[in-house]
Amino acid sequence: MTTDLNSSPLSADQQARLAELLDGISEGQLFWLAGFLAGKCSGGTASSTAQSAVSSSASTPSAPELTVLFGSQTGNAEELAQQLAARASDKGISAKLVDMADYKPKQLKNEQYLAVLASTHGEGDPPDNALDLHEFLHGKKAPKLERLRYSVLSLGDSSYEHFCKTGQDFDRKLAELGATALAERVDCDVDYEDLAEGWINRVLETIASEAGASQPAAASSVTAELAPTSAFSRKNPYSAVILTNQLLSGRGSDKEVRHIELSLEDSGLVYKPGDAVGVYPENNPALVNELLNTLGFDGEQRVSADELDIPLREALAFYREITLLTPALMKQWAELLNDDDLKALVADSTELRAWTEGRDLLDLIQAWPIAWLTPQELVNLLRKLPARLYSISSSQAAVEDEVHITVAAVRYSSYGRDREGVASAWLSDRMNEGDQVRVYIDPNKKFALPDDSKPVIMIGPGTGVAPFRAFLQEREEREAEGENWLFFGDRRFRSDFLYQSEWLKWRRDGLLTRLDVAFSRDQEEKRYVQHCLKENSAEVWAWLQRGANLYVCGDAEKMAPDVHQALLDIASEQGGLNPEQAEDYLRQLNRDKRYQRDVY
Repeated sequence: MTTDLNSSPLSADQQARLAELLDGISEGQLFWLAGFLAGKCSGGTASSTAQSAVSSSASTPSAPELTVLFGSQTGNAEELAQQLAARASDKGISAKLVDMADYKPKQLKNEQYLAVLASTHGEGDPPDNALDLHEFLHGKKAPKLERLRYSVLSLGDSSYEHFCKTGQDFDRKLAELGATALAERVDCDVDYEDLAEGWINRVLETIASEAGASQPAAASSVTAELAPTSAFSRKNPYSAVILTNQLLSGRGSDKEVRHIELSLEDSGLVYKPGDAVGVYPENNPALVNELLNTLGFDGEQRVSADELDIPLREALAFYREITLLTPALMKQWAELLNDDDLKALVADSTELRAWTEGRDLLDLIQAWPIAWLTPQELVNLLRKLPARLYSISSSQAAVEDEVHITVAAVRYSSYGRDREGVASAWLSDRMNEGDQVRVYIDPNKKFALPDDSKPVIMIGPGTGVAPFRAFLQEREEREAEGENWLFFGDRRFRSDFLYQSEWLKWRRDGLLTRLDVAFSRDQEEKRYVQHCLKENSAEVWAWLQRGANLYVCGDAEKMAPDVHQALLDIASEQGGLNPEQAEDYLRQLNRDKRYQRDVY
């Protein structure tokens, strides 16, 4: 501990002795000393003052201690965990916020109260930073936890079969180990704010009631960065003007990829490379019309949606999901219709997944019509239309009051009808320069640049290359010294080399140290980014040994596992590691935040 003695009335010798006393003194000792000195100043004796300070400290009840653990792939669970920890002190609760990747699992047996916030990644997998804790709880070394009181908030997407599985896993294992729930687990869909708010309130109120806490506690151990404030957010999106909507893919491409630039002028919104933009889209008006005609509604019936009193047509266009059939919707529809065949389909998850793939609400209504369904009942059955997230492909340091995204239009045919991605086709076909788009910034702390001196390896096929354009813009603006290596892949060199001129310029200028590409359709045998990685095994390993950070962005179903396996092979071949050691090596890179993935 240090203090400023420059203006002290003490002599030089007294100042030296006081500085020596204060050096290394604890906070508790300092409070005792303050009480002692206060007593001396008021005429009390040293012994009585000291005893008074001790008694006062002992008479103050300690605040109940809550550990808040978060497992988050993109940051939503972390953001909610920060809210919980920050509000705990208002209830007289001392809260400690911990990333699951930084948590020592053996500490569980010493916890008093525990809040677990976990997202589910892919098809039921834990997020990367939750893998260690998840494995520990499911392993033989997990301790008995009879003294622990806990609750779980689970985040997921109900369009996936294993909805909220990670949070459910944590809840089940903690209960099996003897812990007692202080509030029932809550499973949240993509629209999670209201449910999460209710869960946070119940957890804090229960702990405060049980522990008798009432006075505000000392500041919680929350080390979250304070984000710059803006009036615009997920709940209050900003209407951004489209500045540029440009076709990026070349002539002859069988894909349509667009580069879109949006104005954030006067919004106060800020972002960092690695963050995403949330875009609220509009459902295709043609599909809305087909739904209304099939149901026999004119679309002017008034309904309540998201606390708005609006026409049914508007609710279906802007506020309800009509292109995805979630297991929850299918179950509700079967119960409402009371149809045995539909109930049997819903009961078989494999058959249900096969039937719903490539179908939408119109298919469901045509296959199993409910003649008595009212407009309000229909709206109540459908989940909210969520924003679509796009990785930001620009650095705000370079483009200032703009944000850029890279969008691949999704189009396909199934069951005799043409289909499209809700947001991607809307942006590509129906939104022009000058039109406005409702957006917000979705921070992603799990996908961020290291300090300027660190080398980075970026693996981003297709539109997965978007955040790496932002990375290089940022490093160029900061004149960062770290080396940069990009692995890019797509179908054809001539038509699908996204941002080709920019990569080549950065390569010539020396900002992009290495550039390796794979175009799968330009030769008889398909070639992907994982093949490039293995062809450069020795160099990749050398970069990792020099402290390089690894980034992977793009397809989660095939690309990400294939790249992961290529990295395991490199660790085995170049590092002499067996398969288990290679997996541990990549896991440690993840713990050290040197292996970061943004996959979807």
